[in-house]
Amino acid sequence: MNLDETAVSHLLSMDEAIPAMERALADFSSGKVVQPVRTIVPVAEHQGFLGVMPAYTGAALGTKLVTFYPHNTDMHTHHATILLFKPETGEPLVTMDGRLITEVRTAAVSAVATQRLARTDASVLAIIGSGVQARSHLEALRLVRDFREVRVWSPRRAAAFAKEHSVRATASAEEAVRGADVVVTATTSSTPVLSGEWLAPGAHINALGAPRPDWRELDDEVLRHARVYVDSREAAMKAPR
Repeated sequence: MNLDETAVSHLLSMDEAIPAMERALADFSSGKVVQPVRTIVPVAEHQGFLGVMPAYTGAALGTKLVTFYPHNTDMHTHHATILLFKPETGEPLVTMDGRLITEVRTAAVSAVATQRLARTDASVLAIIGSGVQARSHLEALRLVRDFREVRVWSPRRAAAFAKEHSVRATASAEEAVRGADVVVTATTSSTPVLSGEWLAPGAHINALGAPRPDWRELDDEVLRHARVYVDSREAAMKAPR
C-alpha cells in the first residue's frame, strides 16, 4: 500500500496526534521502544542531509527516511518517506509520504511539552520563524493553551504569515519575545536568534531548529538559566556529524 501526502492529510489530524505523541514519548521513556539514535548522512556538495530513523514498538516496525536541505527556497526543506513492516514476518505493509507526518509530529511533541511544562495561565505566544513548523506549531499550541496574543517575527515573511493566520508581526525577535509566556524557535539559523535577556521569568521555550552541532538558536544566557528537557538523552549527548 502506498499513501501519498493527500491520503495522509485525510487520515492525520493534530488533535489526535498530540495524545498519540504523548503516549509514544511515555513508551520511549519507559523502555518499551527500540529506537537507535538516528544516522545522518551529509550530502556536502548540495548542502543537504539524509537521516535514517528506525524504530520498533512491539506492535509496529518501521523506519523514516528524511532529507533536510535548509537552502531550498522553491520547495520544502524537508522531504520524507516512512516504511512500515509486519513485525512478525518483516513483510512490507505500507509506504507513506512522511513530509506532512514530520510536520505534524514535530509540532505535536512541542504541544505535549507545552501542556506539561508551560504555565497553565500562559496567554502570550511568540514564534520566531514563519515557515512550515511555525504554522504547525501555531495550530498545535493553540490546542493546549488559550493564547490571547500571538506574535511572530522572521527576517523574510513575518507580515505575510501574520496576515494569513491573524496574528501580530513584530519588527524584531526581541519585540516578539518580551513578555511572552511560550516561545517557539523554528528556524534554520546557525547563530542564536533568541537572547536570554529578553525572556520573562518562567517562560517556556520550544526550540526545534539548529539540528547540527555547529548551529544554534539559543544564546548562552538562555541555556545558563534554563532547565532543559529532551526526548532522548542519548541523542542529545551525541551530536550528529
